[in-house]
Amino acid sequence: MPTVPSASPRTALPPKLGILAGSGPLPRRLVEVCLGSGRPFFVLAFNGETETATVAAGTEHAWVRVGAVGKAIQTLKDAGCVELVLAGPVRRRSPMAFRPDWRGLQFFARIGRRFFGDDGLLSAVIHELEAEGFRVVGAEAILPALLAASGAFGRNAPDAEALADIERGIGILKVLGSLDIGQAVVIQQGVVLGIEAVEGTDRLMERCRDLHREGRGGILVKMPKPGQESRVDLPTIGSRTVERAHRAGLTGIAVEAGGTIVLDREAVGALADRLGLFVYGFERR
Repeated sequence: MPTVPSASPRTALPPKLGILAGSGPLPRRLVEVCLGSGRPFFVLAFNGETETATVAAGTEHAWVRVGAVGKAIQTLKDAGCVELVLAGPVRRRSPMAFRPDWRGLQFFARIGRRFFGDDGLLSAVIHELEAEGFRVVGAEAILPALLAASGAFGRNAPDAEALADIERGIGILKVLGSLDIGQAVVIQQGVVLGIEAVEGTDRLMERCRDLHREGRGGILVKMPKPGQESRVDLPTIGSRTVERAHRAGLTGIAVEAGGTIVLDREAVGALADRLGLFVYGFERR
């Protein structure tokens, strides 16, 4: 008798993903990806940080305060999460302002002065989560298309003068990044208008709006810090970044290709074209 071919096995779904949702649109983008692919997921939302649109009706989620470390870990375990992704920024405050629970107090005591640097703090958070048996992945592992490609995103591209400003910005960020200071700088005609500190990129551009010189506008340059933990806190841009750059009188945005998250590249390029800015991905030096 002829052999009947056996049915091909179903492709196994990836393990359940826990999305630790900070602010901004990235957490919701990851939710949409999971919904589209059928991947099981759970959102851990933080009071005062996560946007309500991230946990729209039907999304399995729970709300906790940022300092409730013990409750957060137990909630993720009870939800059956195996992999975790940290998505979106959380405002920096003093340890006591987080109102830490007992587990949180132990964590802050253990990391000591590392709390005051982004790299040290985030590495400690990842270590804490992996010690509990979770596997932490980067947002780009869920959606590789998020990473910036090299070259111009739209019709506009930087000219020789703009490329010189971008090179200057890269050099400055390498030095500052080695000191765990910021991921962005605004350069205009070789002059540093502003450096990103704890206030973030949007506030940086607001500050620079009143500092720009006559002539061509400045350029926002963003890139990861040297040796940065790549699974969390990668520089991120989106349409809102382009709008705020235009409002600040900037002429372009330059980001590291392969090291920056871009939320909806096509929309970013189209908006930049409409507003007369360039958005450009430079190769890692």
